[in-house]
Amino acid sequence: MWNADIMNPLGRPVQIAYAADPSTSIQEHAADHSTRLGAGPFVIAEHIELGSSRVRGVETPFDHSSAYGWWGDLMLEIVVEHSEPLVPPGRGRLHHVAFMVDSLSKAIDHCAQHGAPVLLHASTKSGTEFIFCDDRDRSGHLIELYERSAQLLAFYDHVRSLAM
Repeated sequence: MWNADIMNPLGRPVQIAYAADPSTSIQEHAADHSTRLGAGPFVIAEHIELGSSRVRGVETPFDHSSAYGWWGDLMLEIVVEHSEPLVPPGRGRLHHVAFMVDSLSKAIDHCAQHGAPVLLHASTKSGTEFIFCDDRDRSGHLIELYERSAQLLAFYDHVRSLAM
């Protein structure tokens, strides 16, 4: 039986992301999600530069492009991985569900205690850390974590405002 208390330390999901095939442009993926699901419009970022990225603790490139759009009460992200994929693309394959948390370390500990260890620990060029915890064996997708910040909230507000 589902226990809502298990999810409380992470709060509510703020984003759902799909793994997209790199043989199709991110613009085409965004247009498809817009047409089929009514999501968007999308903000597109190609080959996002990172300050650092470690996969399972080892410095590893995470070259990816993303399209960010609004869908109902959530941000929808489309992820195209150009480096060795963490989540192989597939039709309708869920990449991750994201949570904006107050304490990254507490959220990481919570995920690890529930069988979802850190897969990727990365930071953007501007210093925003993000984590992918590996919950694929249980839920079929990764869990993304990042700490609430003015910069992140402003980005979410911007993407949401485009949909209004």
